[in-house]
Amino acid sequence: PPSPAIGCSRGNTAAPRRSRRMYWTMSQSPDRIMAWDPRTWFHNWMASRMASGERVRLGYRRIFILPTREGLLFAAIGLAIWIGAVNYNNNLAFVLAFLLAGFGITAMVHSFRNLLGLEITAGEPEPVFAGDTVRFPITLHNPLAMTRYGVVVSADGAGETASHLGPEHATTVGLAVPARQRGLLPLPLLTVATRFPGGLFRAWARVRLPVTARVRPTPEVPPVPAPPGGGTGGTGEGTRAGDDDFSGLRPYQPGDPLHRVAWHSLARDRELQTKQFTGEAVSRSWLDYEATQGLEYEARLARLCRWLLDAEQQGQVYGLRLPTRRVQPARGPAHLHHCLDLLTRLP
Repeated sequence: PPSPAIGCSRGNTAAPRRSRRMYWTMSQSPDRIMAWDPRTWFHNWMASRMASGERVRLGYRRIFILPTREGLLFAAIGLAIWIGAVNYNNNLAFVLAFLLAGFGITAMVHSFRNLLGLEITAGEPEPVFAGDTVRFPITLHNPLAMTRYGVVVSADGAGETASHLGPEHATTVGLAVPARQRGLLPLPLLTVATRFPGGLFRAWARVRLPVTARVRPTPEVPPVPAPPGGGTGGTGEGTRAGDDDFSGLRPYQPGDPLHRVAWHSLARDRELQTKQFTGEAVSRSWLDYEATQGLEYEARLARLCRWLLDAEQQGQVYGLRLPTRRVQPARGPAHLHHCLDLLTRLP
């Protein structure tokens, strides 16, 4: 068997470890060593300690803490008092210096504990149109029997909001994020921070929650020209029905007003039906993507969005034709939201 390394004993493993580190360093190419970037390493290290998930609980390895400018000034004053106490052998100055040091250490511990154990979740925001502001509902839950003061939630490119949490209490804050373009807008990286108590230290944690907001295309400003076929947009058939005289029953369609539903037919174990009256024009139309030719892509979606809103406002029964999808005619808020979501998710 080979002889042990010189200077190594059975109980001393420092020398082989140094040898392995030296061998690894010498085995790396100079280009690889020069390509090492401290900033990249720091960002990767921060990302490894970033809290993520649908429900995040802040633990010891997820919270960072550093002194603020006020904290550094406080430490400098305490150090100056201590140097003066040493120089002049003043006992009262020693007491004041150690009192300030004890206050600073206590403030550091309480700043860290103000975030420790905090649970964070995010709800689904309401859809908005491009150019508006999305409000992400962020829920902060305090599972411990302690009060948390001055917890600030902020996001990259968004505002911030502060709140206090009582013992075993939860609160929901709205984080405003600008929606600049159509599509799915993910919740930006959150920063949960606190400067309590005294503002000497800032404790913070970075949190990523898998929540997205639906940003719909901005509707075209009226007046909007109607496409071939008339109406508010699209082609279709028109029938006469209204509020003057009862003309009969027809099968119920999603979106029909509840006061028009013939509930007695349902009580007789029949299919759900809707009452019809003469005197009102109700049209069934198709809103077609091909009818917006001559416009840019986003402008075509904006016109379709306007047609959808106008058709729903006028109580029409309308369908939607897209290059990859076709929605059968209907009406009502659920049908409108479904059509708008399809416009949102188009590439």
